[in-house]
Amino acid sequence: MRRPFASVLALAAAAAAIPLASPVPAAADGVVIGGYPVEISQSPWTVALSSRDRFGGTRVGQFCGGVLVGPSTVLTAAHCLSADVLGAPPQKVRDLRVIAGRGDLLSNDGKEIAVRDTWVNPDYDSHTNAGDFGVLTLATPLPESSVIRMAPSGDPAYGQGTAAVVYGWGDTTGAGDYARSLRAADVKVLPDANCEQAYPGSADGTYEAASMLCAGQLEGGRDSCQGDSGGPLVAQGRLIGLVSWGSGCGWAGSPGVYTRVSDVIRTLAAKR
Repeated sequence: MRRPFASVLALAAAAAAIPLASPVPAAADGVVIGGYPVEISQSPWTVALSSRDRFGGTRVGQFCGGVLVGPSTVLTAAHCLSADVLGAPPQKVRDLRVIAGRGDLLSNDGKEIAVRDTWVNPDYDSHTNAGDFGVLTLATPLPESSVIRMAPSGDPAYGQGTAAVVYGWGDTTGAGDYARSLRAADVKVLPDANCEQAYPGSADGTYEAASMLCAGQLEGGRDSCQGDSGGPLVAQGRLIGLVSWGSGCGWAGSPGVYTRVSDVIRTLAAKR
């Protein structure tokens, strides 16, 4: 799936259309494996994070996904905003942009919006991957109609077996084949036990049910991947997860791990 700390050079190479000799994880993880094209009008809350200075202009500098949860508020993965990925603290990346309303990255649709402020969860643990989220505040607000509602604790959308959809512009094969246009994949919310068994603690991370959500297919085949990190996992019309981490892309027995949005809500409420 997506590896938070893999080489930035792999994504830069893909952005420059340099063939990869073998599957190499990208800077910030995730591409939709086993997915299908989707119009941005069907998920206007799905946005792309961009820095041409860092990742080149071939794919308009897209390196991660994000989700519009307020007119001026975008959620993404904390690891997308790390210096390992961006080359500097996010507030020092002068051309950091959020691209909204653009399904085809190479089109002129939508808007590229400057980021006024960034906040990374101070409790994010880069070893376990717990608390993997950050907040971008846009310099110019977007329409309320483009905002998706976050699912609070106890929402039935988190229920085991619930059908969900993950969105992104990431790797579609696990071999560096990055999507030009937005894609989606149908997955299911899986029991925490599946990810606890898959990720009991290793260099990849440790599954912690309190702040993480397990989703995908046990048999593999549908998943997020490099480049999708920070993008939305949606069930029953509500945001339940952010693409975070995992082993491989679409591998059997290695479901995707997502930041649990109910924990994001709890953390942000405590921050106020």
